[in-house]
Amino acid sequence: MEMNDMILVSVDDHLIEPGDMYDRQLSGDLLASAPKLMTMDTGQSYWTYQGMRLPVTGLNAVVGRVPEEYGMEPTSLAQMRRGCWDPRARLDDMNADGIAVQLNYPTAVAMDGSMFANAPDKDLALKHLRAYNDWHSDEWCATDPARFIPLGILPVWDMDATVAEMKRLADKGFRSVTLNDNPTKVGLPSIHNEYWVPFFHAAVDNDLVVSIHIGPGNPSPQASLETPIDAWITTMPMSVSVSIADWLNLHVLQELPDLRVNVAEGGIGWVPALIERADYVYRHHHKWTHADFGGKLPSEVFREHFMVCFITDPYGLRNVEYIGEDIVAFEVDYPHSDSPWPCSPEQLWGQIDGLSDRLLNKVTHENALNWFRFDPFTTHRKEELTVGALRARAKAAGVDTTPQSFGGARPLATGEKRRVTSGDIQKMMGIMAQAAENA
Repeated sequence: MEMNDMILVSVDDHLIEPGDMYDRQLSGDLLASAPKLMTMDTGQSYWTYQGMRLPVTGLNAVVGRVPEEYGMEPTSLAQMRRGCWDPRARLDDMNADGIAVQLNYPTAVAMDGSMFANAPDKDLALKHLRAYNDWHSDEWCATDPARFIPLGILPVWDMDATVAEMKRLADKGFRSVTLNDNPTKVGLPSIHNEYWVPFFHAAVDNDLVVSIHIGPGNPSPQASLETPIDAWITTMPMSVSVSIADWLNLHVLQELPDLRVNVAEGGIGWVPALIERADYVYRHHHKWTHADFGGKLPSEVFREHFMVCFITDPYGLRNVEYIGEDIVAFEVDYPHSDSPWPCSPEQLWGQIDGLSDRLLNKVTHENALNWFRFDPFTTHRKEELTVGALRARAKAAGVDTTPQSFGGARPLATGEKRRVTSGDIQKMMGIMAQAAENA
């Protein structure tokens, strides 16, 4: 196989919601009370909803910028590449990167939809949450339904409403729903509580993958404010291992053999160590901890229920057999700072030494399409979705991937030559949040 022959499906990308998101979904009082994208005199944007003011910040949308300008910019849509928030431009950027299919997590409403969970008026929040899902399906994904895997958010504060929304989403063609990896962080019971049993059953009944993303629940700790930010960026993907150890011990996994979980942006290299350790802990401690995996080892349960994905992880790819060749998938993480766009095929190709064509097809697209029960080939021929074919389409359309300078503030003052620290980033985030509050 040649690089241009690959078919790439990314199971972790992000959209930046445009300001007109609700304009075609709602009207009257519901539109007037919906989340609003506001812009200050300084040019900084923020979202406002039910008294909350949430700034548009940083590293979540830096593709297309010169690397020197990474940091807490951009703070408005004007400082972003159009593909961040315009689905037609996103398709152009997917073509330029040779990406056939994406699954996109939300941003403004939070990756787990917790903007609505935190809103005081839950009846209103439910209406706006449902309208968000309709926008995601009917406008974002509908731009080309064969190239976007629909991902829904849920009113998790009300389990009856959650189950009803899952049924509605499945009927609309959604293939997944996102959930906080640790719901206690948003004031809800833990995943081991009976509260969540109807949710897990609804996921199986409606054939929906449960997608959990690093960050919202168990974030990577920052050692100190003086610690270089590189340390936090390094450990951030692996922070999800805390959540996966928790989820792996879910008793409901024994009751629901068809329950499928997608673990986003966590990488794969740490997985063999985690499941090997889990097996040892079970064998060594279960007589006093009363751990029960239904007669199986934790590693077996992991391979039956969890999919993991990678951006760049050559060590993990050399150990696919220990992870599980059917549960490893690819991700691009567009438009976050870790994303290799527009060179994702080249970066992946440089990691696959020793990987057979059979395994390469699995990790590039087959595993993801099987996990999400998604088939782009009903409307697009395979040869139309290869890296080479998509890039040829982007070239013909004149898609420009040259890095651009958008200007704006940086984590350090102009002229400083020292390491950026966790404290620098927290300070900038605090300044931006305060500016939004004072607007």
